[in-house]
Amino acid sequence: MRMFDIIAKKRHGEKLTDGEIKFFVDGYTHGDIPDYQASALCMAICCRGMDEEECSALTYHMMNSGDTVDLSALPCTADKHSTGGVGDLTSLVVAPTLATLGVNIAKMSGRGLGHTGGTIDKLESIPGFCTSLTGEQFMKQVSEIGVAIIGQTADLAPADKKLYALRDVTATVESLPLIASSIMSKKLAAGAETIVLDVKYGSGAFMKTAEDAVELAEAMVKIGRDMGRRMGALVTSMEFPLGRKIGNTLEVIEAVEILRGEIGGDAKTVCVNLAANILSLAKGIEIDDAFAAVNEAIDSGKAYEKFLAWIAAQGGDISYIIENRLPVGKFTREVVAACDGYVCGMDTERVGLASCILGAGRVTKDDEPDLTAGLVLHIDLGEKLTVGQKIATLYTSDSGKLESAEEMLISSLKLSETVPENTPKLIYKIIR
Repeated sequence: MRMFDIIAKKRHGEKLTDGEIKFFVDGYTHGDIPDYQASALCMAICCRGMDEEECSALTYHMMNSGDTVDLSALPCTADKHSTGGVGDLTSLVVAPTLATLGVNIAKMSGRGLGHTGGTIDKLESIPGFCTSLTGEQFMKQVSEIGVAIIGQTADLAPADKKLYALRDVTATVESLPLIASSIMSKKLAAGAETIVLDVKYGSGAFMKTAEDAVELAEAMVKIGRDMGRRMGALVTSMEFPLGRKIGNTLEVIEAVEILRGEIGGDAKTVCVNLAANILSLAKGIEIDDAFAAVNEAIDSGKAYEKFLAWIAAQGGDISYIIENRLPVGKFTREVVAACDGYVCGMDTERVGLASCILGAGRVTKDDEPDLTAGLVLHIDLGEKLTVGQKIATLYTSDSGKLESAEEMLISSLKLSETVPENTPKLIYKIIR
């Protein structure tokens, strides 16, 4: 078998066999296939696509290119994955809520890059929290507490790590089969029985239209089902930041406010919907009963108590949470409206970039973020603004970053003279 023939076959639009896909994945992972041939195949896939069988085979062999996590000793395991966004704090709320309801969350999460945040960075903003556990510690904590979230290991789907880095520099990221297999290879390798995906669409998401997000969600759900997992997906809007607090510590603070029952809003709505769909699939119960159980877990304070137990179990100093003293950036600035108008939208990616400028994110994967930096929005979609009204508060440890962050944030705001008639649907579609 030759890589040349596999590239030529896909270039002509022909279907690759399972053996050919395995040859490619194994060869590239082990360094036997050079970058130039791997990038040629990725480009051919971008141009010619893959059918469901090819996509499932690519995912399967990428999943098995390294270690896989065996969670069979734990009953009722589940995981959720978000395709990334701004103010997306859902894991911090969903995980402890489900743990109170008998669903074990043994989860590996990533760090933020660019305008999108990462769960691991958010958790590390809690003093003392440890995102690196041994396999034995990880399993023991899930068994005792019901939840553990750690950073992804280098040995989990290493083929995806190599391929993604290559796709990033060869203009082959935007391919549905390659995106779907990339995400699902890591999720399946992590071992959970039930997986629910939160696939974002809009200005702050990778998929810009709801239709494209639905197509990606359906492809990933099909892959997971083919691998014997219970699967679901929510297609949700990222046309406006999900939470109103954007930045690592700030998002932990908002998650705590949701778990305490102090606030509602879009973030809570998506969290409740994700948790209810996971619970329904994992436990095999009616969705209405799942919603009732999730709401009771939050309203009763049980989810908040589980959150504290989880954070403490991974070394976090929960006194910072209980006493409301998680540190935020010492330099602040109030951003105000320069004119009247109705908030008809935001360029959500620019909101995320404003947070990055303040220090909250990474431009490259080697950057060290300022975990205390970020911003708090004081406006909602459809709200009427008047000149001088407060739009947002900026937080940073470097006062020199405030002006450029303010300019970026102001440029993200979209105003109209009349009440906006059509606003994006927060939850566009649920796939089960």
